[in-house]
Amino acid sequence: MLYPLTFHPIFKERVWGGRSLERLFAKPLPDGKRIGESWEISDRPGDVSVVAQGPLAGKDLRWLMEHQRQTLLGDAPDQQGRFPLLIKILDAQEDLSLQVHPPASQAADLGGEPKTEMWYVVDAAANAAFYAGLRRGVTRTGFVQRLRDGSVAECFHRLAVARGDSLFLPSGRVHAIGGGNVLFEIQQNSDTTYRVFDWNRVGLDGRPRELHVEQSLECIDFEDFEPALAPRGFSSDGASQYRLLADDALFRVEVRRLRGGGGFATPAGRMTIVGQVEGNSSIGSKFGEVWLVPGQFSLIPASVEDAQLRAEGDCEFLIITVGTGR
Repeated sequence: MLYPLTFHPIFKERVWGGRSLERLFAKPLPDGKRIGESWEISDRPGDVSVVAQGPLAGKDLRWLMEHQRQTLLGDAPDQQGRFPLLIKILDAQEDLSLQVHPPASQAADLGGEPKTEMWYVVDAAANAAFYAGLRRGVTRTGFVQRLRDGSVAECFHRLAVARGDSLFLPSGRVHAIGGGNVLFEIQQNSDTTYRVFDWNRVGLDGRPRELHVEQSLECIDFEDFEPALAPRGFSSDGASQYRLLADDALFRVEVRRLRGGGGFATPAGRMTIVGQVEGNSSIGSKFGEVWLVPGQFSLIPASVEDAQLRAEGDCEFLIITVGTGR
């Protein structure tokens, strides 16, 4: 029988990364490297998450999908046979490249995979920002001209952000994470990114990073102007406060707060991911208990129908489900 699972993180060195995941979440980062990404739940070729605790410790998510798919996912759809989501924590000490991910209608023709995602800020510098969508009035012709003269960054809509801000990014929306952000990223299981501009910098190998201008121009939604951050207001259902961050056919994400040791029952019969933002909590079921600290995620299989999350004092966490079918 499956039970609430945690996984060993997979660390990725990035030219724009840093050491914040060590400072904020006590992640065991490799020495001397700028770590930009911690892949917390991944079923990507060459990067598959390994179970960290319980009887299945040492098994990986690929094995679970091959041998326990129905027990794990229930009615949730997979992503061409793989786990449907990729869960990351990002540490952006510098601006990421201005980029776009292909929509489902174009991804195959371009040799990539569709990718819709969302960001939730867990730490931010005073001047932190997102770049997302286009400034109102920008046209494809004007965008191309700005590419040629090196000023294309001026076409992007800039949003100042702080801890707790969140943004949904459908495929086709041009975007970049600004420096000074640490965030949780919830995305389709895809690793296709087309860079349109990279601030004229070089990569870890000292060479300019590859750009994908033609593919980007095919994917960018030139009618996507000045998107807004998710509303910051919370509602209450008695047991906890909650705030909806994303509600898409691919995934639904909400942030919840529990005060003074309260409890929360995760959706029965649905595969659910819990991402701890602040404070400590435990997830108990008839199959045992798992403890979560900030920066840790737990995958609760669909077959675990009695999972109860219990706060140790005040805490905040994300609740992530798949395939709302909206």
